[in-house]
Amino acid sequence: MKLKEALKRKNFVVTSEVQAPMGQEPEELVENLKMVRGRVDGVSLSESEFEGVVGDTIKTCEVLKENRFESIYQTTTRDKNRLQLQKDLIDAHDAGIDNLLVFTEDYRITGDSLQEMMFFHVDAGKLNSVLEHIREGRTVEGQELQTKADFLLGSGVESSWGKNVPDLEMKEMEEMTKIGTGYFLTTPIFDLDSFEKFLSRTNTFGVPVIAEVMILRTAGMARFLNRHLKSGMVPEWMIQKLLKAPDKEKASMELFADTVKGLKDLCQGVHIITIGGEEKLRHYLDAAELK
Repeated sequence: MKLKEALKRKNFVVTSEVQAPMGQEPEELVENLKMVRGRVDGVSLSESEFEGVVGDTIKTCEVLKENRFESIYQTTTRDKNRLQLQKDLIDAHDAGIDNLLVFTEDYRITGDSLQEMMFFHVDAGKLNSVLEHIREGRTVEGQELQTKADFLLGSGVESSWGKNVPDLEMKEMEEMTKIGTGYFLTTPIFDLDSFEKFLSRTNTFGVPVIAEVMILRTAGMARFLNRHLKSGMVPEWMIQKLLKAPDKEKASMELFADTVKGLKDLCQGVHIITIGGEEKLRHYLDAAELK
């Protein structure tokens, strides 16, 4: 079933994220994912670059599609002008990709200045301009395309809860709703109570929300997130559970399963970040009783 159809039917969807292989063919990645084929509604491919080597995201999406996966092309828009963005989206469409997940790359707004708000609006406008043209079958330069291109559009959104963030997030989500967002994908969720508060402010948009869930394998990984991404992102009790558990993998799966089960009553799906552990994804799906 297409991701768009699953969302329309209000199914609890399950997607996962992987990185396009750098400097090698994508067959090994596909092999690791075969054990979850039919159990995930989509696999998103993020753009990756390391020391000048770039992963071929669109090619990997194409290979996943050929192997009966619903592939999701994930891109950012901040560092791309309209022509660059247009080329990538047309290439994705030509490769048979139906799903687009977009981040501004700087979408985690934490201030409340007019400049920050305007930056997002300019970014949304750039994306909308490209999408409008290719949906009509023409380029931004006015040239005719062989076929019209359309995507199920997913938009990244910060799901924090603080003094000023909610109002700015509402503006951000409203802008993306106007340009046709089919679902919002949150930043990683660890605190269900805070997430429920966030959702109480966003349900009025009528757009499905998919919660990102990151698999925590060790206490060290959790502390890294708190130190380098956001202080307090992972609750201390989770860190202690991983730290004290004699069986780290079992504790990791229990945390994942409890989070997913709590999210089933709050939103319309989960987006699983494996951080390189694709071969064990099926065990986590089993633990959380997902399909």
